[in-house]
Amino acid sequence: MNPKLIDFPNQFETDRLIIRSAKPGDGVKVWESVNASRQELKPWLPFASHEATVEETEIHIRESYINFLAREDLRLLVFLKETGEFVASSGLHRINWDVRKFEIGYWIDSRMSGRGYMTEAVEGIARFAFDKMNAQRVEIRCDAENSKSRAIPEKIGFNLEGILQNNDVNPVTKKLIDTCVYAKVSRQAAD
Repeated sequence: MNPKLIDFPNQFETDRLIIRSAKPGDGVKVWESVNASRQELKPWLPFASHEATVEETEIHIRESYINFLAREDLRLLVFLKETGEFVASSGLHRINWDVRKFEIGYWIDSRMSGRGYMTEAVEGIARFAFDKMNAQRVEIRCDAENSKSRAIPEKIGFNLEGILQNNDVNPVTKKLIDTCVYAKVSRQAAD
């Protein structure tokens, strides 16, 4: 089946969060969040080194929306249920529809960190992938030195399958880094 014909909700909820596809008009919220969090994001995420304009961010959001509709990449934004305040950006990336394999990526507005929102969002996204998209495998990859990012898959029952040595380059130091590969497969999802 052509992935464009696969139907699934564009939005779902967890206890405290609304998680939905990025939509035109979300650029300002994301831009503000990146700017407020730049120092915390910069050591781990290459995009944080580039100081994008509001317009560039909005263009990127609209491209994400198009990719979501085309089922090529599923960017998801996270908001507080109670206030509608923007919390984080996440999504299901590097999709292989033949296998039904997805990779969860994530970053949080640093003003929202330390409250368990990212863990709740990632757990909700993984559950969504298994329950609504029939995922057979969901991965989380992160820098082996990023202890906060590593804590999330470890808390929600993903298995550390391995550490890829000298797998990437740190965006700030330009030194080689190791990448942790965490995964959960469909037979584990029911556990």
